[in-house]
Amino acid sequence: MVKILELHRALVKLLVVWSLICLVAFSTVEARVRHYRWNVNYEYKSPDCFQKLVITINGGTPGPTILAQQGDTIVVELKNSLLTENIAIHWHGIRQIGTPWSDGTEGVTQCPILPGDTFKYKFVVDRAGTFMYHGHYGMQRAAGLYGSIIVSLPSEASEPFAYDYDRNIILNDWFHKSTYEEATGLSSIPFVWIGEPQSLLINGRGRYNCSLLANPSLEACNVTNPECSPHVVTVIPGKTYRLRIGSLTALSALSFQIEGHNFTVVEADGHYVEPFVTKNLFIYSGETYSILVKANQDPSRNYWMTTNVVGREPKTPTGLAILNYYPTHFRKSPATVQTTGPFWNDTAPRVAQSLAIKALQSSIHTPPLTSDRTIVLLNTQNKIDGYFRWSLNNVSFSVPHTPYLIALKEKLNLNNVFDQKPPPENYDFKNYDIYSVAKNTNATSSNGLYRLKFNSTVDVVLQNANTMTANNSETHPWHLHGHDFWVLGYGTGKFDVTKDVAKYNLVNPIMKNTVPIHPYGWTALRFQADNPGVWAFHCHIESHFYMGMGVVFESGVEKVGKLPSSIMGCGETKGFHRP
Repeated sequence: MVKILELHRALVKLLVVWSLICLVAFSTVEARVRHYRWNVNYEYKSPDCFQKLVITINGGTPGPTILAQQGDTIVVELKNSLLTENIAIHWHGIRQIGTPWSDGTEGVTQCPILPGDTFKYKFVVDRAGTFMYHGHYGMQRAAGLYGSIIVSLPSEASEPFAYDYDRNIILNDWFHKSTYEEATGLSSIPFVWIGEPQSLLINGRGRYNCSLLANPSLEACNVTNPECSPHVVTVIPGKTYRLRIGSLTALSALSFQIEGHNFTVVEADGHYVEPFVTKNLFIYSGETYSILVKANQDPSRNYWMTTNVVGREPKTPTGLAILNYYPTHFRKSPATVQTTGPFWNDTAPRVAQSLAIKALQSSIHTPPLTSDRTIVLLNTQNKIDGYFRWSLNNVSFSVPHTPYLIALKEKLNLNNVFDQKPPPENYDFKNYDIYSVAKNTNATSSNGLYRLKFNSTVDVVLQNANTMTANNSETHPWHLHGHDFWVLGYGTGKFDVTKDVAKYNLVNPIMKNTVPIHPYGWTALRFQADNPGVWAFHCHIESHFYMGMGVVFESGVEKVGKLPSSIMGCGETKGFHRP
């Protein structure tokens, strides 16, 4: 009997231990899957004190911050409650390895999400860093559909720099016209430009001068509205803060400063930077940075955090937030005058910062020494039947009604889906004058794509030129989906195939997913086409991409797994089942 009781107790202990092991294992697995339920809707908001219709997620803009750990699976169940408008959301900087259908690019990787439908995005965040998400249908990013993704290292790993606290800042520009009004002007004869933004937002908050309105008493504009009170970052004296700064502007290149404080740049687009100290950060739409700020100034007062337009003649007031030293003066505006930032048309310091960003010595991932293919993209403008368009090698991009990924993977009749002739890979290097007004008054558009050999190494050279306006060459931030690339070099003037290639940085180039091309200059990048799928590569300025400033790369699509039917239902896929 005693032996039976002992055996019973041992068995009970074993079951208890096994239950605990299962519980811990189950909890660990569950902790690795982050579930989000989002409802996307239009609501009246006043981000800069001026009330307008804004696209919100769960009632807010910016939307919820996604917090995850490297290796986690993100599941976002998104309900489109816009009623009269499709949507798609791109997870900016997430490479979607193995899940290209979750990239969220309407016309490239999925059909849009119809009004009233619920769509599930599911993907793995395969590396740590600072990333973002935003609308990728029409120009919905500019309507408020955006937010942040923060991915931390695994528990056993540590960053190569020290800090006490982590804070997140997202920058944006803000227009009072709806995206429908802007798109109509861009697509009209005569052409109507969207103009400069009315405000700059820091974490979704700005301040518009309501007295500038023609009839302020008739407009819903109220500077006492708490929705437009400045964002406050509270710091403890002596502590070091990691500020994760991302830009999702629709148009503007920005500078960012913290009054009285220098800071150290340590991360760019999820990759560690050889640290450098500055008092100003230039940041372009689609870029993210981490900076380290020491709270080492006079704690008896507050300080302005400011952002200003560069690269375009600024007609927009300075964007403001407050750095508040705990525990004094919470939310009280600093008594000092906010800085206006660097000169807007001084390109030299912006190029200098681009050149200064190198990979951290201890985490260099060197690129292949040579490439298999070089594509040169001349950035300029053209006209098609009287309509202004942005173009690459004089060809303007148009999005097909049937997404490329579905058409190629499901082997549809491609002639009915997109142009089978690929776009040009270069332009007339010898004879084209990048400083003259573009004479492309009877050009063409295409939705052809570049087919890349899987695992090949590809160089892309972005060459900037004059637009169809005299003495005008604009800054363009270029973003690549599904990949990171090495930034091999920047230069001014016309790219020289022989001399400039010899100057490429193959030793410690930074890897990024978004990179600027400066006025009348060039930028060279290299990537490996090792992620099966179909991927957009485009200017991250909303109006520029809307007007045709982009291309599409395909590589290894035959290696992509079975496509979910939920991404189908448009164009040639209308007959496919979509729940």
